[in-house]
Amino acid sequence: MFKEFKQFIARGNVIDLAVGVIIGAAFTSIVKSLVSNIINPLIGIFIGKIDLSNLVLKVGDATFKYGSFINSVINFLIISFVVFLIVKAVNKITKKEKKEEAKKPEEKKTEVVKEEKIVQKEEEEVKVENKPAPVQERPQTRPQGQRPYD
Repeated sequence: MFKEFKQFIARGNVIDLAVGVIIGAAFTSIVKSLVSNIINPLIGIFIGKIDLSNLVLKVGDATFKYGSFINSVINFLIISFVVFLIVKAVNKITKKEKKEEAKKPEEKKTEVVKEEKIVQKEEEEVKVENKPAPVQERPQTRPQGQRPYD
């Protein structure tokens, strides 16, 4: 069981996923800091309150912290926009690689065709050089059907 677990962990996809989760967590903390320390104060200038997380709506005994919700929405929009940009960049790179790979087989095909033509030409030259001289028939001096010395 330990051996199977070791093989599972050693696969590239699992390691890539782990790295992605770790980087995502670090990125999330950066975005939260950006929202709470830079964006919220900018929005607060126009609203009149610096800290949006303190915005609440009280209805009876219930308290709705819509300021915290606004912070979460801003965090989500920033993170999703950055992920969109990353995916777009990766797709652009992979398209270029696919185009380059598509061109390579065409180049190989033309090289193969050129090589085949060269080989055919060489074979024709060899055939011409090794072709035996044509055999000439000797003219008959006697009519057919007759035996010699009759």
